[in-house]
Amino acid sequence: PFLTPQLREAALRTIVEPTFAALQSEGIDYRGVLYFGLMLTSGGPKVIEFNCRFGDPETQVVLPLLDSDLLEILQAVHRRTLGKLRLELKPAHAAAVVLAAGGYPDAYEKGREIRGIPENRDDLMVFHAGTRREGGLLLTNGGRVMAVTALSEASLQAATEKAYQAVAQIHFDGMHFRRDIARRAWKV
Repeated sequence: PFLTPQLREAALRTIVEPTFAALQSEGIDYRGVLYFGLMLTSGGPKVIEFNCRFGDPETQVVLPLLDSDLLEILQAVHRRTLGKLRLELKPAHAAAVVLAAGGYPDAYEKGREIRGIPENRDDLMVFHAGTRREGGLLLTNGGRVMAVTALSEASLQAATEKAYQAVAQIHFDGMHFRRDIARRAWKV
């Protein structure tokens, strides 16, 4: 929601295009996912990190909106025919809330029982990250424990509210999460 046409153009012109030009100038035939971790500053978008993988948790709101076959997309990238594909997105909005363990991002707690996880549906998904099973129990095992992603055709606000309703069902000792996901975008 914050990606204006001007900001998109600035990121492409000052970061994305120069990055691929540099790869080409080094003789690198890069084919695959290249994640640009960006931060918006008063001086425009700046790079925090590059990753040769999908971003986490960003992908957890992007892929559920994808209405095209991901395998076909990846094969087209490999074959250099991506420009021939028409990428389709669902007519929906997505929001994800990350649930973190007590102490995260510093020394986080492990081994806390997780209860109340809702069933996955077409419009609601729980993505496990720092979890493990032991003795029939689901336990925390990392700083970012899981993310709850919700979809809504109505609005971003409706998707966000649906995600928070699902989060309210989940419990583990020390659980914390941001309570302002997408709120600024509701006013856009």
